[in-house]
Amino acid sequence: MGKPLKFKTVEELQTKVDEYFDKQEKENKPLTMSGLALSLDIDRKTLLNYSNREKYFPTIKKAREKVEEWVETKLYSNNVTGAIFNLKNNFDWKDKKELDLGNKDDKPLKVEITKSIDDIYGNGNTKNDTDS
Repeated sequence: MGKPLKFKTVEELQTKVDEYFDKQEKENKPLTMSGLALSLDIDRKTLLNYSNREKYFPTIKKAREKVEEWVETKLYSNNVTGAIFNLKNNFDWKDKKELDLGNKDDKPLKVEITKSIDDIYGNGNTKNDTDS
């Protein structure tokens, strides 16, 4: 069945989570999931595994959202590289680029090549600068 849970009740876990956030905020220190796990005396993966249990899910979800919000606010400071890394790797943020090809009728997109390799290199001659 696995190792017994360190926190038997949601209230016990919530109390420890709140203590971590209060301490970090009073000391003006960053809020992190790894820091929370250390404070709870468990590893980060175990902390995240608590969210797989229905009764603990809301507590862990709210903790993650609090950490994410803290990291997100760092995007408005001068040094954003670490915040971007954290959001991408721990909170599934992504750089997203969309290209609208104007194919709105769900028909297959037809691509027509107008130049061949022969046109580019001249009748199949692919001689480069190092050839003699």
